[in-house]
Amino acid sequence: MSTPISAQGQPGISLMRQYYVLTKPRVVQLIVFCAFIGMVLAVPGVPEWSDVVLAAIASAGIWLVAGAAAAFNCLVEKRIDAKMKRTSWRPTARGELGDRQALLFSAALCAGGSALLWFAVNPLTMWLTFATFVGYAVIYTVVLKPLTPQNIVIGGASGAMPPVLGWAAMRGDVGPEALILFLIIFLWTPPHFWALALYRVEDYRKAGLPMLPVTHGNEFTRLQVLLYTFILFAACLMPFAYGMSGWLYLLVAVAVSLGFTGYAFALWRHYSDALARKTFRFSLIHLSVLFAALLVDHYIPY
Repeated sequence: MSTPISAQGQPGISLMRQYYVLTKPRVVQLIVFCAFIGMVLAVPGVPEWSDVVLAAIASAGIWLVAGAAAAFNCLVEKRIDAKMKRTSWRPTARGELGDRQALLFSAALCAGGSALLWFAVNPLTMWLTFATFVGYAVIYTVVLKPLTPQNIVIGGASGAMPPVLGWAAMRGDVGPEALILFLIIFLWTPPHFWALALYRVEDYRKAGLPMLPVTHGNEFTRLQVLLYTFILFAACLMPFAYGMSGWLYLLVAVAVSLGFTGYAFALWRHYSDALARKTFRFSLIHLSVLFAALLVDHYIPY
């Protein structure tokens, strides 16, 4: 039997791999990493073995539900994905996986992850994670994304939830520290996605999605990216100001925030697709390094 050829001209992937691709593994890895940071910060000092086991189970449950949301997103947006170069290779967009297959896969992951969180972690974490699923898969994907250029701002609340989920898993509540982490990701999301939308604007226009560069133009979007990095800079200092981190985190936060703001400023002054792409990639480095610094700083005795 001949194998299908992907958009890049490579042999088609196996069925198991196709299902795995639906979960958007790189995105889910970042989600679980951010949730893990919330778990670590929720446990003072060195964790006990029971804390490690609980964190592992919670991470697995969050991964399953996040993967379910990603798969549902691929199902709903299959026609849009097929029109965009960045997403046209997805199995649902290429018709390699049918609607029923994708829907059952998403439902199975969501049910499995929710059951794991309910019985092995706590009900609060399950409900918060399920609400995040609904927020991303339904409210953002189905309602906001095709209707308003502010889709990524409003829908960003779902993407900012992982540290809150991690904190709730270990503490059984939602503390102010978790809300600070939520705020950082919430403010990080718009400049991150708008940098991508700037150099993918024709894809979004072709797909009929009202992303900010499509509805308000390149120059306005660049200004918004810059303004958001200013606000994000201030938010990144809040963990130190609140006393949940020390000087190592502060130094790292200032360094990566200056870097992100610098890219945004350069993008605002002199646009190029290459610079927009670099800004988008640096935004990923910014969040990863910032949260890694929080992780390391948590175990430094000051």
